[in-house]
Formats: sequence, C-alpha cells, structure tokens
Amino acid sequence: MEPDSAAAPPAWQIWLALGIVYVLWGSTWLGIRVVVDTMPPLLSAATRFLVAGGAIGGLLAARSGFARLAVTRGQLAGSFLIGSLLMGANGLASLAEQEVPSALTALLFASVPLWVVVFRRLAGERPSAATMLAIIVGFAGVAVLVRPGEQSAGASALALGVLMLGTFAWAVGTFLSSRVERPSDALAFAAWQMVLGGALLAAAGLAAGEPADIRPDAFSAESLFALGYLVVFGSVVAFSAFAWLLQHAPVSKVATYAYVNPAVAIALGWLILGETITPLTIAASLLIIASVAIVVRYETPSSA
Repeated sequence: MEPDSAAAPPAWQIWLALGIVYVLWGSTWLGIRVVVDTMPPLLSAATRFLVAGGAIGGLLAARSGFARLAVTRGQLAGSFLIGSLLMGANGLASLAEQEVPSALTALLFASVPLWVVVFRRLAGERPSAATMLAIIVGFAGVAVLVRPGEQSAGASALALGVLMLGTFAWAVGTFLSSRVERPSDALAFAAWQMVLGGALLAAAGLAAGEPADIRPDAFSAESLFALGYLVVFGSVVAFSAFAWLLQHAPVSKVATYAYVNPAVAIALGWLILGETITPLTIAASLLIIASVAIVVRYETPSSA
C-alpha cells in the first residue's frame, strides 16, 4: 500500500526522520563500545531495552490508554520470539565489543539484508541474479573483515564468532518479524520486544555472574552518558522515527538506512574513539555496502 498522499507530510519531515535514523542508529555501535568499557555487557544491554521499552509503552498508554498495548497470547509469543532474537543479538554485540571495534561491528550487522535474502531463498523464493551476485560479493567482504589482522584490532576468534552469531540472530529475527503473530501497532510491538528481550538479557546476565562485576564507583561518566544516550536516542527516539517513516514514506527509501548506518559508524568510530581504518577495512566496507545497496534496490518494494 502506498503512503497516504492526502496526508503526506512535507519532504523535509521525511528527510529529518531519515536523518535521525541514519545518525542515531549509526551511532549506537559507538555507544555500546563506550558502555561496555566499564559496565557489564549483558546487564547494561538489558537495562537499555527494559527502560526504553517501558518508556515507549508508558508513552503509548498515556496517550491512547492501555488498550493500545493489549496483546493476545499468540502476539505475546511472537513478540517474545522476535525480542529474544533482536535484543539477544544486541547483547551478543555488547559482549563482542569488549574486543571488537564499533566500526567492524556495524559493518558485520550491515550484512543482515544479505542473510535475509538467503533465508528467503531457502523458504522457496527466487531472488534475481543480480541479488545473488550481490550476496556473494557482500559475504566476500564479510570474510575479509573477520579474518585475523589489523582490521579487527586483534580481536580474538571467540569475540568475532560471538559477533557473527549476533549478526545471524538479528537476521533471523528480521526474517521472522513479518511471519509471526504480532501486534498491529508498530510501537506497541517494539515496546513488547524490548521489554521481553530485555528481560531475557537480564536473566542471561544474572546466569553469567555479571552482578559480581557491578561496581558503580568504577562506572565512567562516559559509560553512563552512553547508556543514557542508547536508551533515549538510540532506542526511543530512533525507533519512533523509524516507525513513523514506515507509515509515511516508501519502504525503499526507509531501507536506505541499511547501508548508510555503517558509514556513519565507521566515521564516528574513527573520529571519537580513534579506531583504525585500514585499506582492507575500506575495501571490505565498499563490498558490503554496495552489495546491500543492490539488495535493497532489487528486493525492497517501493511502496509502504
């Protein structure tokens, strides 16, 4: 269905919302890297999503009543499944970013659209020849990035493996999100995902013994600020803008965030954290971003 032209917002509002998604979601990987510098990775991720999900749910209830958050058992189960996969993927990224540069994390997560097309092919769909070639090129870029070397900043094979598992979980969650029973309201769906996925991350953090690592006196001001930034801007503001875009802009335009976010993350990682950008990183980045752009161009419908 095309966005409603009769109620279409002015172009500047569309581009403002896109800019918010581009910059804020592109900066979340940097925020995670700063948070895990002094905070437990799983429990900090759990805190982010529990607070953000609760905030979105509270705003919806205050504005429209608790009926807007009402769900059936099937919708609750679907929200738990997708929340577990997506928030769980974020928790795995938090674990990995104790060693892995934020720019590399962003690039590997940028390959998610490639995985989604692979899943669609396994489900019986037939992507175009151009799309399949793009997938091969994109995964070649991923292979370059995860090999030992300067581009991974000496990260261990275990950390890189955890990051790849997180990427895979995010791709599975993305693929299944439109195939499970879920609330029709996008923001309500997001709130339930964050709360349920955050609860799972909290349980995982407790099981991993992270409470022993909670030392508030050791939390840096930078980590505290970054966690607040992730809650407010990375989750509440950015996702609200994303949900609004899905209602008012063509999906093909909204989907451009998939290859803009990693470029933002690379620039911020270099500018703020001084992360090394090697020629190999640039070459692999171009392969991944170009392949994702092709997939978005050929596999994303132009209507919303």
